[in-house]
Amino acid sequence: MVRVIMHGCSGAMGRTISSLAKDMDNVQIVAGIDLFAGEQKDYPVFASLEECNVEADVVVDFASANAVDHLLDFCGERKLPLVLCTTGLSQQQIDKVEETAKKTAVLRSANMSLGINMLMKLLKDAANVLAKAGFDVEIVEKHHNQKVDAPSGTALALADAVNEALDHCCHYKYDRTAERVKRGSNEIGISCVRGGSIVGEHEVIFAGRDEVVTFAHTAYSKAIFGKGALEAAMFLAGKEPGLYDMADVIEASLPSFSSLQA
Repeated sequence: MVRVIMHGCSGAMGRTISSLAKDMDNVQIVAGIDLFAGEQKDYPVFASLEECNVEADVVVDFASANAVDHLLDFCGERKLPLVLCTTGLSQQQIDKVEETAKKTAVLRSANMSLGINMLMKLLKDAANVLAKAGFDVEIVEKHHNQKVDAPSGTALALADAVNEALDHCCHYKYDRTAERVKRGSNEIGISCVRGGSIVGEHEVIFAGRDEVVTFAHTAYSKAIFGKGALEAAMFLAGKEPGLYDMADVIEASLPSFSSLQA
């Protein structure tokens, strides 16, 4: 049984993960960390990591980017594996993630779903053919009106997948209203929509002359991210220090996925 500390247990994703864990045999949430206790939990909730006196195998984080630095320090010092799901990190924080991974196992992914991670693989293949043939690449992402970071971490990960296939020759264009210029051939446009209760929609458009190819992923519920986070926790428990991602989780559970990474 993998014992999990849920960092950000009173947030929307924390509640979702807590509910999902009840129906899983190999993982248990043994403690939560949150400044706002919220509703009654099936496990003790502490206001800070330092107050938590419950033994655990891994921390799952779905909190705030503002809390990431302290979380990394805590897990690094205690050699406690960390599934880091919070997005909107600064470059300085991303660098700190890599430093922490030298001390303990850290799994960081912009999106925890199987579908998105498969999509990133498909985009690399598509970019090798379509983008190199002159197709323009545009990404449109849509999320609920409570999401504070834009573009989403997933949109950036999708753009990175395309850019990696193109030897990182593209730059990202977030706002076309700032200047009146023709679209550059070496750019990836990223547009953001925020409204209502949209869980998450991502569309990657390859627009060529007289034809358009579109890849899309729609999340209908936060449960897909929560399930992925718990699968990641079970994968990460007991692992050696290092930086992991969802591709490692998928490869471990679906051996055939490794052939897609080749």
